Order: sequence, then C-alpha cells, then structure tokens
Amino acid sequence: MEIGDCYKIGLIMKPHGLKGEVTVSIDAGIPTDLAEIESVFVNHGGQLAPYFIDAISVKGSKAFVKFIVINTLAQAENISKSAIYLPKTTRPKAAKGDFYADEVSGFKVTDETEGDLGTVSEVVESGLQRLLAVEDKAGKEMLIPVNEAFIKSVNRSRKTITVSLPDGFLEI
Repeated sequence: MEIGDCYKIGLIMKPHGLKGEVTVSIDAGIPTDLAEIESVFVNHGGQLAPYFIDAISVKGSKAFVKFIVINTLAQAENISKSAIYLPKTTRPKAAKGDFYADEVSGFKVTDETEGDLGTVSEVVESGLQRLLAVEDKAGKEMLIPVNEAFIKSVNRSRKTITVSLPDGFLEI
C-alpha cells in the first residue's frame, strides 16, 4: 500500500502500559468510527506496514490500541511516533460541495469575477474554521474560508475549486 492511496488518521504517541498497548492521538475530522476498524497501516520510514488490531478503546481525541503482533514495551516503543493510515477507499464519500483536506492539494482555485487565483497548497485547520491556503503565481499566499459563502463548487475530475470572494477580499 502506498501513502498516496491512504489518509492519515493519527499518530502513535507512546506505549501505554507494559504489554504492548499504545496511545494514539487521533487527527481532527476523521470520518471513520475507529472502534469498528480491524487493521491500520503504520508508517515505518516512508513504507506502510499493515497492523491488525486486537483491541481499541477511543476516548475523545485519543485511542488506546493493542495490536496483535505488539506484545512488549520495547515493541511498542519501536512504533512510537509513527503515523497511522487507512486506505482512502474505506473513507466515506464527502458530502456534495465538501471535501477532505488531503484530496484538494494542487487544485486550481478560480474566483467567479477575478478569474484564476492560484493553487491550493494545503487546508489549514484553524480552531473551528477550515481555510484553503492558496498560492498565486508570484508565490503569495491567501487564506480562503471553507464555507458555503465562499466555496461555490468543487470539481474533482477537473481538479478545480470555484469561489466567490466579496469585494476587497484580495486586498486584505
């Protein structure tokens, strides 16, 4: 499995106890019920390896996970600080007009009146607000709120996002 075919759901922080259980910090906005998953992919130096889950307990933004093949503190320490992933094919389809942060990187952004604004470099999570970080041809970055008032359409096949910015927004 390649990293590009997966989406990150969290980070193994540290061992939890002495029998191989680990503490996982869960990324915000994960669309999957983690209590239902049977396996994940763990990133080892850029390579993804499958790990099957023996038990999982989710508490808010943390999970305590016992993997089948991890049975000692030393083994748990070996996978600490590793990101964990699930295949994108298992992720529910985003609602119409919505998108997942990792799927729009590189999309062209066009304003209905101003035309081409640039390319999405990332989606920034800022408290309760998501922002599109858009880099223009000169390398200048602008942040566009992700909500119905600004985002008019997302075309995944054309890799474009159409926005409607208020007058004067680009001068800020």
